[in-house]
Amino acid sequence: MTKSAIVTGAANGIGTAIASALAERGYRVGVMDLDAAAVEARAGEIGRGAVALIADVSDAAAVAAAFDQFGDAPDLVVNNAGIVRFGPLAEQSISDFETVLRINLLGAYIVTREAVRRMVGRGSGHVISLTSTNAYNPGPGSGAYPASKMGLLQLMKQFALEYGEQGLRFNSIAPGFIDGGMSTPIYADPKVRASRSNGVPLKRLGTPADIANAVLMLDDDASSYITGVDLLVDGGVTHAVLKNLPRD
Repeated sequence: MTKSAIVTGAANGIGTAIASALAERGYRVGVMDLDAAAVEARAGEIGRGAVALIADVSDAAAVAAAFDQFGDAPDLVVNNAGIVRFGPLAEQSISDFETVLRINLLGAYIVTREAVRRMVGRGSGHVISLTSTNAYNPGPGSGAYPASKMGLLQLMKQFALEYGEQGLRFNSIAPGFIDGGMSTPIYADPKVRASRSNGVPLKRLGTPADIANAVLMLDDDASSYITGVDLLVDGGVTHAVLKNLPRD
């Protein structure tokens, strides 16, 4: 039976990689994002019946309308939409701090809530949210981003506890140093690229395809007993403190 999925923030970067991988796997995909022209273009490129869904994830009415447009409750929802505002914490404006929380945490909650309300009646469904290794190891100068991603991680665990009995699963994926999406400008710098690649035990940056493959793995029927998990996809860097700070 054909499965279906909605991916937020899918007009670019990691979201596009996830939506494309799901479509290639045979899913009917909803490409959700803000920019109408970009969404229409990306859905056209993905093809295979991909549906362009225009919505701000922090706008509950727009999200509900997008789900209505998609039709039946999706089998999978991927919360990928996210933003970052760089700068020291004490120099962040309240507006910037609030905007990051609104998109990364409240937006994911609104999308997940909409999905759950529709999935419960069917008795099945899966939500995967993209967190970050910043949830475990906050990066200096990354503003509200680490706090928003740890909040999102806990949000998925709480949904997993409250809706497991209804046949729903909730997981998250914590990308490490990914050469794509919002990190593309960072890794355009050869020095940063070399430094971070060298700090990863697998000696390379991750790719959007690495994250898309993790989504496919978690949503595979063989993973149907996995829920409430945050999967690190980071080449081992999160646990590499002692490797990068040797005794001699």
